[in-house]
Amino acid sequence: MVRNTKILDIRGQCLKLNTAVDVQPLLEGFDPTSIEEVHLGGNTIGIEAAQEFAKFLEKTQNLKVADFADIFTGRLISEIPDALKALCDAIEPKSTLVEINLCDNAFGVRSVEPLRNLLESNRFEILRLNNNGLGPEAGILIANWLKKSAELSKEKGLTSNLKTVICGRNRLENGSAPAWADAFAEHGSLEEVRLPQNAIWTDGIQALSEGLSKCPNLRYLDLQDNTFIKDGSKAAVDAWAHTLPKLSALETLIFSDCVLSEEDDDEVPPLLKKLAEGSNQNLVTLVLQNNNLNASTFKFFANSLTSLPKLKRLELQWNDVDEDSEGYIDAIRQVMKKRNGKLFAYEEEEEEEEEEEEVEEEVEKEEGEVVEKEQGKKEREEGGAKEQVPSKEARELEVDVSTLTDILSKVTIH
Repeated sequence: MVRNTKILDIRGQCLKLNTAVDVQPLLEGFDPTSIEEVHLGGNTIGIEAAQEFAKFLEKTQNLKVADFADIFTGRLISEIPDALKALCDAIEPKSTLVEINLCDNAFGVRSVEPLRNLLESNRFEILRLNNNGLGPEAGILIANWLKKSAELSKEKGLTSNLKTVICGRNRLENGSAPAWADAFAEHGSLEEVRLPQNAIWTDGIQALSEGLSKCPNLRYLDLQDNTFIKDGSKAAVDAWAHTLPKLSALETLIFSDCVLSEEDDDEVPPLLKKLAEGSNQNLVTLVLQNNNLNASTFKFFANSLTSLPKLKRLELQWNDVDEDSEGYIDAIRQVMKKRNGKLFAYEEEEEEEEEEEEVEEEVEKEEGEVVEKEQGKKEREEGGAKEQVPSKEARELEVDVSTLTDILSKVTIH
């Protein structure tokens, strides 16, 4: 296989890189001025090794993707700041940078400071910060740096480039939610925000609704496993009922495990009323698993799905589906079927889809292997055919031999 000289990719090799000598063989044959992507994940990188990578990164001229996910496994907490600083400082001036991936690195508040200049100064589009153990204190710092980035852009008369923020499984909690809301509002350019599993409760969810309401181009929103209703307060549910109509571009909405309704509450959550009334007509995927939803909500959806004309995937598993609900679930299923969409109301339906996907992947794999074999066979046959066709030199030699044979046959030996 021909190596792509624009992509340096050592992902998943489980290398323990401590020194410059460890790194140098990995960089051989690569011209940093041609590099567009660097993927270092799935290896563990010490300070000196990070500095060697940084020297290479400093020379890049077209760098678009800096993927530093999962590069500090097994490292001492004292090593991470210096190693991270070397890498971040090297890419901070790169005006071509599009994506930064720092997922699965246990920063915590002790190790985030090296990110500051990069997050404030570089006008990248995509930030991936998933599973970094940030906590609310580090969450506030990062959100403030992102806000500063937007402010600096405005001072220069520029609009923000930031399109995607992924920051899940980081215990951001209520403490940092207002800072994130301010950052989102300041950028206003966001198209994708994923903040799942952050232990954000009612007040924080309400703050996020206000910040994200300033992002009219938002297409993808994931707040899975955060809490909308806490101690009876429905303020967050009401706040999002006001925000959703402002997000008309929304295509995917994931509100699973969010406590959108209390147990045995027959009231349809106001934000779902807005959806069912057509507040977001571009919605394609709606995920509402495990939210204490019951027959009253299912009935409302069954009668209102025409207000969501593009909806193709609706997930309602682990809600209160009982005998009173089944008729409404069937009605929803029929509507989704007519538009070639899918409803998932029961756990086994999701399992069936996963099995189908596994089968499809296996079939695709087998088909790919067959195609490769056929191509290999064709190449061998073509190669054999070429070998059977005499070259120009061979044909000329055959003519010379034939002529010589005729001459010799006419010669009489005495």
